[in-house]
Amino acid sequence: MLAVSVQAENLPGGSTSLSQASRRQGVSVLEYSVDLMQLYREARLEDPQILAAYARAQAGRDRRREALGGLLPQISANSSLARNTRDAETDRSSYDTERYSITLTQHIYNKVAWESYQKSKSLARQGEAEAEDVHAEATVDLAQRYFVALASEDEFELVLAERRATQRNLDRIRALYERQMAMITDVLDLQARVDALAAAEFEARNQMEVSRQELAELVGRPVRENLSRIREDIQMQAPAESLDLWLERALAANPALKSRESALAAANAALRGGKGGHYPSLSLNLSAVRSDAGFDNNESSRYDNYSATVGVQVPIYSGGATSARVRALHGDMTAAEQELESVRRQVIKETTSAYLTANSSVERIRASRNALESAEKSTVAAERGFQFGVVNAVDVLISVKTEYEARRDLLKAQYDFITNLLVLNRWAGKLSEQTIESVNVWLAHDGDARALKQGSSKE
Repeated sequence: MLAVSVQAENLPGGSTSLSQASRRQGVSVLEYSVDLMQLYREARLEDPQILAAYARAQAGRDRRREALGGLLPQISANSSLARNTRDAETDRSSYDTERYSITLTQHIYNKVAWESYQKSKSLARQGEAEAEDVHAEATVDLAQRYFVALASEDEFELVLAERRATQRNLDRIRALYERQMAMITDVLDLQARVDALAAAEFEARNQMEVSRQELAELVGRPVRENLSRIREDIQMQAPAESLDLWLERALAANPALKSRESALAAANAALRGGKGGHYPSLSLNLSAVRSDAGFDNNESSRYDNYSATVGVQVPIYSGGATSARVRALHGDMTAAEQELESVRRQVIKETTSAYLTANSSVERIRASRNALESAEKSTVAAERGFQFGVVNAVDVLISVKTEYEARRDLLKAQYDFITNLLVLNRWAGKLSEQTIESVNVWLAHDGDARALKQGSSKE
């Protein structure tokens, strides 16, 4: 679903190999970078929600096989050995008896057992669809946490850069104030801004650690490597397909919707099985017996007995329990229908929202980039004007602040765009490892592709 014109190099090995290599070479793990694809593969093996979902799906498949077993022949063998003592008026005797039997029972017609198997098949499909939906949701959650971590690092470095720029201007205005060429209010305004940025720096540092812990929660290990950042040599483009096509895909392939459809099919099968309680059942029974015990365990010569029985069971009255069960199952089916409709509406809403947001994000990226270019020029002009006494220190302060706000807006717009593309693919049922790989090529793997450093380098 995502197409770009550049190729990416996958980071070789996992986190374990990175740590081993760093120990052998005496290099800190902080010198390595980790990208979204590597964290995705780790989370797929370590995220408890994903593991639990697939365990439930496997349990559903096993229950389907269990229900199938109820339709197949049931074979059982029995044996008994007895020591008997018989007291009579004339004598007392003791003797041993043996009895061996084997029985085969096969349903010929049993509506309840058949519909129970059909229900188990639908529940197994529901479990598989739910596991796929949990996996997709967890993937989007991982991407969101990844870009939140990037945004928190951006915020920290931008605060540092803005503080350095503001401190530099504060030093200039103090020098001018000492020569009585500036007002004390300018010094106080700039000092207040530096102090505010110092407090913001502390908060940004804490947020960095929090965002790293949120990533660690999903991958099951501390994430201390550098996070790969968005490259600057790619052009982000909105989905080329129309909204109607995306909605068509979502209604056909969304795993949450397929899960609810399977749940409705299971409810229908349960209802048919409940009605089957009114139907007769037909079964075949084959048995073979070898015994030397007669009536009342009397000693007898050994004999073999073979029988074939066709049994018919007709339910007549169960105290109204069967009818009550059918009514309850009909209510369950109605609830399943409404849940399916609710999910269908949610899929339409979320797909439409993600599609429109992704398209608007492209325009927001373009506008943010233009705003950043203008803000950079405005800052340069304000600083030169300040040197010539055309503008005051507050004007410079405002220009610097506007520039770094534009940098934050551009980075956030890029993160939001990528996240919305993943959300769109998630609701359309197309979120896969290939989708993550397509996003991953937009990341620079050396951890140094930081657009914000371009602004801070000139300071």
